[in-house]
Amino acid sequence: MDATLLSVFTGMPAAGELPWPRFELLGETEWIAIAEALGRGEGDLVALFGDDAAVHMAVRGPVALPAGSGIVSLPVPERRFPSVGRHHPPAIRLERTIRDLYGHVPVGAVDARPWLDHGVWGGGAAEPYVFLPVEGEGLHQIPVGPVHAGIIEPGHFRFTANGEVVVRLEERLGYVHKGVEALAVGATLDRAARLAGRVSGDSTVAYALAFARAVEAALGLELPPRARLLRGVLAELERIANHIGDLGAVCNDASFALMLTHCGLLREEVLRACDVLTGHRLMMDRVVPGGLAADLTDEGVERIAKLLDVLEPRFERIVELYDLTPSLLDRTVSTGVVRPDYVRRFAAGGPVGRASGRDFDARRDHAYPPYDRVPPRIVLREAGDVDARLWVRIDEVRESIRLVRGFLSALTPGPVTVALRPVGEAREGASVIEAFRGEVFAFVRLRPDLTVDHLHLRDASWFQWPLLETAIEGNIVADFPLINKSFNCSYSGQDL
Repeated sequence: MDATLLSVFTGMPAAGELPWPRFELLGETEWIAIAEALGRGEGDLVALFGDDAAVHMAVRGPVALPAGSGIVSLPVPERRFPSVGRHHPPAIRLERTIRDLYGHVPVGAVDARPWLDHGVWGGGAAEPYVFLPVEGEGLHQIPVGPVHAGIIEPGHFRFTANGEVVVRLEERLGYVHKGVEALAVGATLDRAARLAGRVSGDSTVAYALAFARAVEAALGLELPPRARLLRGVLAELERIANHIGDLGAVCNDASFALMLTHCGLLREEVLRACDVLTGHRLMMDRVVPGGLAADLTDEGVERIAKLLDVLEPRFERIVELYDLTPSLLDRTVSTGVVRPDYVRRFAAGGPVGRASGRDFDARRDHAYPPYDRVPPRIVLREAGDVDARLWVRIDEVRESIRLVRGFLSALTPGPVTVALRPVGEAREGASVIEAFRGEVFAFVRLRPDLTVDHLHLRDASWFQWPLLETAIEGNIVADFPLINKSFNCSYSGQDL
């Protein structure tokens, strides 16, 4: 296979970043061979995306050729490419998205329905969406959404049930499609960074970091030590706030509202501290290509240290409350199980993957700063149920507290940014970072003037939403809310 690949290395990766070389395929044979290898479990599909002229597949593991991770590109002059999804099911929704956004047809696809396009992009009336058939006696359908109670994002869930037992769930998403890739074309790095940070607002630090690291990989930039450590602080604070929020939300859907109150108060403490430190509760626009938009003062460092001292014992009391409430455990233990072979096949990350035993975390396995020097302890569970996903979150909050303290203790005075200068040629770079849901992949192609030619961002939710459909099977309809919350997939993150 190597003899038919053209390496197009376009700039050295940033220090500590696992390289993401890109190869241009000279024919479809190699593309199909890689798809078949993925289908045999010989690697992970990290991303599958398109642009006007080609389709691109990011892969990791034995299938990834020399570097261990890489991107292969297949030109599509006739706007057709061999389907990856026919060999490797995690690619199916990604192929449907490529067809919607760029018109490239996956030949041999097992599912030709649109994904983001709800039938009105051409200006006409929307055609009925055909859900997959379910056969059997005594079955009935329950449509839920896309508009939900409360303020959650829109998504449609079509349940087929026998009495109260769910025999099939099919999702239809795409209701918050924003045209991110089109909006990024021609954008300055400043504007593109703001755009990346708004793909999924609860992961704004993670997305901004993924985009920034892709740019820095393209330009061969190495950040000053203080910037690296402070990025880690912000990323872990974001993880803490979201995991605590998820713990409360799951328990609330199990009719234990007291946990929601306790967790809500604790999460609020974190968000208020973030607001004081960065000027924004979610810390938007703080991480930028080249470093950070502003430094953290000594008073800010002290504020974080005091926050952790207050947060830690209060959080442990909440954990004890969860662990000593039998009626709550009755709803979470053995509910919504995700099989280990499914998480391996879909390369599902974050709490969804680690709760079913998949030992992967981008902070360790892609070893980007500051985790290359202070690696996280990866927490695994085996049960794969709602309870396991909560315990992964609980242990990750504990680990994030330890990491933040370590980053703060290692801080030394110094700059927090490096200058970005045009290099006189087109460059491209990629990165993978760990958000609270799992890995975020970013690919960026830059023009010589440092405006964006193409940007692709892939949320962990792309490979987790399909597993939610498997987790609900055999459970009762009333358990769906807490199973869904235990995943907490992003609608916006996959509705690019």
